[in-house]
Amino acid sequence: MQIKSIIFAAALCAAPSIGHAAAHESLGEVVVTATRTAQAADASLASVTVITREDIDRLQAQSLPDVLRGVAGLTISNNGGAGKSNSVFMRGTNADHVLVLVDGIKIGSATLGTASFQDIPVEQIERIEIVRGPRASLYGSEAIGGVIQIFTRKSCGTPTPSASFTAGSYGTYNTALGLSGGGKQGWLNFKLNQQNTGGFNAKSNATGADLDKDGYHNSSLGLNGGYSFENGVIADAHALRANSKNQYDGNPNESKGVQQVLGGSLKFAPMQAWNTTLRAGSSQDYLNNFLNGVFKSRFNTQRDTLTWQNDFALNADDIFTAGMDYQNDRVDSTTLYTKSSRSNNAVFGQYQGVFGRSSVQASARRDNNQQFGVHITSGLGYGYALSDSTRLTASYGTAFKAPTFNQLYYPGFGLATLRPELSRSVELGLAGRVESGKWSVNAYQTDITDLIGFDAAFNPVNINTARLTGVEGQMKTQLSDWDVATTLTWQDPRQTSGANSGKLLNRRAREAMRVEIARQFGEVRVASSLYGEGRRYDDLANSPGKQMGGYGLLDVRAEYRVNKVWLVQGRLDNLLDKQYETAQYFNQARRSVYLTLNYQPR
Repeated sequence: MQIKSIIFAAALCAAPSIGHAAAHESLGEVVVTATRTAQAADASLASVTVITREDIDRLQAQSLPDVLRGVAGLTISNNGGAGKSNSVFMRGTNADHVLVLVDGIKIGSATLGTASFQDIPVEQIERIEIVRGPRASLYGSEAIGGVIQIFTRKSCGTPTPSASFTAGSYGTYNTALGLSGGGKQGWLNFKLNQQNTGGFNAKSNATGADLDKDGYHNSSLGLNGGYSFENGVIADAHALRANSKNQYDGNPNESKGVQQVLGGSLKFAPMQAWNTTLRAGSSQDYLNNFLNGVFKSRFNTQRDTLTWQNDFALNADDIFTAGMDYQNDRVDSTTLYTKSSRSNNAVFGQYQGVFGRSSVQASARRDNNQQFGVHITSGLGYGYALSDSTRLTASYGTAFKAPTFNQLYYPGFGLATLRPELSRSVELGLAGRVESGKWSVNAYQTDITDLIGFDAAFNPVNINTARLTGVEGQMKTQLSDWDVATTLTWQDPRQTSGANSGKLLNRRAREAMRVEIARQFGEVRVASSLYGEGRRYDDLANSPGKQMGGYGLLDVRAEYRVNKVWLVQGRLDNLLDKQYETAQYFNQARRSVYLTLNYQPR
């Protein structure tokens, strides 16, 4: 049987509701990020969270960081409100240790090493898969902490229009128009989105910042289409472009950016039980900086990728995967970099098998980086079903991360002799299902060698070693008609050598939690979220003056379905008007209100 083709075709038009905002998860949910192959979420040996479009809509999220906040294992640092730079830390690793994909295409800035989460419009997202733990043995550099894959809008059925309008605090408005649909053979999706906020003063007055509002504007267009031919070939193409304008305090104080992802793939079966995928893509991260309207600098990076992946279904319980990846990164900037491009060639293989109550996943990858030579990474996972509803998992993985162009070559800052970061991780997990929900607990330890940090002059250096330990817990259930979802994160990301040995890595809270409750009353749904984080430091030395206190935020939401096509939503954030920081001297939104009118034919 052409097992993979069948699963993939089913996944194209089916998106059961699961995620951190839902109380139940469908047994048939298909995920692809953890193993680069389609599998049921419950079968994954990695710690996975899936956020669907329904979850995003019910959260009434205004941005991608809004969606990610509270996911187990993630903490986020924001530099002053909507549209401002966000650092997403997974399991205590650095922000550039998280690999980000859009529809299978790697994105991110080759100079900074991170993805611009704040510029990816939430209206363009269909679902998000978050895989915690090292995935370098499948994806290569950057996946020390894990992988976040974003899937853009895709749906089948009768062509259907959609529209929404949001207005709220800080002069915020968000307009979205879309058309999606198709049949068993073809599909086409179109989404146009424009968001704007007048913002607030990004930096506190203590820094001598300009006393002005720092606004943000984003216009985006998303296209996604494909066709399944009678001979079994499935072709698809997608495009996402977001243009942003940003204001902030400092020199420069304005920017114009572009996030663009173009990609396409062919999937077919050369013979029975052998499925192959050819994928090509290009992502661009463009940024022009200005001071009071006068051009100052340009940082444009482009990442081109090619993939050939082959999946062999040896039988119903054994799958072997083999493939090749090619990647080329280029920098075009007004700043002179000693080197402005590099390429990476890789081969990878994976085996997945089921033996009675046992499941096994083994993977290995060989990367040949143009600058840093050959790196071999590996992963091994094992699962054992203690009962029909409880499973124990254990895993081991290695990973590496090549330094960014800024870390290596930025004039007056970079250090060309930096070494790649290397890591080893072990993890133990226990997960189960009960009649009214499910739960999971995962404990891990990651040891990083040559972690890249900063010296006293804020120049990049290789910190000899760091050890990251932590425990994550998740629970979703139903209590007296209330849906309840809880995540708890405890982590201890410490430097274990050098001048700051024993100190915590900066801008990462040790504790985080989220509790969400929701209930349906006829056509009305009400929900509330409580999110909290512990203290954190803004520097590697953990200076007393650089400590930021913990905080708790209470949000409430409600929605009313007027009829089959109209939905009215309201959201009140930071109900208690808490003042807090996630990056020192950068302000965060106070109490704010948002109202949304949705046209959603069902």
